[in-house]
Amino acid sequence: MRYNASNQGEYAHYEVSREQPLLAFLLDNVKLSRTKIKQILQGQGIHVNGKTVTQFDFPLQPGMKVAVSKTKRNQQPFRSRYVKIVYEDRWLVVVEKQPGILSMAAGHSSLNVKSVLDDYFKHSRQNCRAHVVHRLDRDTSGLMVYAKDMETEQILERNWHQIVYDRRYIAVLSGEMEQDEGTIENWLKDNKAYITYSSPVDNGGKLAITHFHTLSRTVNHSLVEFRLETGRKNQIRVHAADMGHPVCGDPKYGNGDNPLGRLCLHAYVLCFYHPFNRQPMEFQTVIPASFRQIFK
Repeated sequence: MRYNASNQGEYAHYEVSREQPLLAFLLDNVKLSRTKIKQILQGQGIHVNGKTVTQFDFPLQPGMKVAVSKTKRNQQPFRSRYVKIVYEDRWLVVVEKQPGILSMAAGHSSLNVKSVLDDYFKHSRQNCRAHVVHRLDRDTSGLMVYAKDMETEQILERNWHQIVYDRRYIAVLSGEMEQDEGTIENWLKDNKAYITYSSPVDNGGKLAITHFHTLSRTVNHSLVEFRLETGRKNQIRVHAADMGHPVCGDPKYGNGDNPLGRLCLHAYVLCFYHPFNRQPMEFQTVIPASFRQIFK
């Protein structure tokens, strides 16, 4: 046989034996129509070597592993103006959220990612719920991971700092950054009004370490990449303000500079080891076009 195929869980698994575009491979091996196969591609139901692929002409090489979802063949692709599914398997889902939506419910009618995912799981007949592992502020956009069951949630939460090995944000800051790169290290603690403030010495709060790298500048703004060594509440927003260059559009720690009418903070890199197979999972979104436009 040219290809090894086995059925495990929600996916049919195949091994590639010769160079071939992805669509041609699928037409040769999956007993579905071209239309159905394209729907699975659009619905992000095809994985190559563990990563979601949606382009029909993706070049396959001998030895590559192709997984085809068995649950997405007869359903419409997931669509939401606030949430995009970047990756999904039986244990977890990685999404890119837009600004303006909460990570989880904070009121009876609040719009939140968890509810959007729960509704999607229900309509796609998946017997699971979205379990919150970490959070982004309502007005921060970017990558998040949700567990599909309690066991996966507990593994991710208990071992978060060992499992997540790269987490980066991109931000538009007010003013022209003086430094090209550096590290901010201090202690963060909330006051009685739930405002997070920093201290250069241990104030009973939590140690927070942020590495930054300036990507672009104008006399008015700076495009800066932040890499988190710790993940504290409002860490980037407080550390940016500490540098004298707060995140644009930040109503809490900013200076009123709001060129885009939103909090200019985006979680654009998320890399972690899969909680069950330990494979490295690496996700990166594009820098928001509105951010880049400021520096043209």
